[in-house]
Amino acid sequence: MNLTPQQRKDRDAQRQQEASQAMKEHRANEKAFYDNFQRLKAERHAREAAEHRPQAQSVSK
Repeated sequence: MNLTPQQRKDRDAQRQQEASQAMKEHRANEKAFYDNFQRLKAERHAREAAEHRPQAQSVSK
């Protein structure tokens, strides 16, 4: 298909806009993944710390 110079320019502008939007979405997904990873990591560390803490001894009378 032969495109006029204006059609090529319009097509290239649209592709650039779509690529820019795709990168924004990709970065947002990466940030969400990283944030969730950090949250889960903190939960795991807290759980492991709780497992290694000495348990309080109940005193029988």
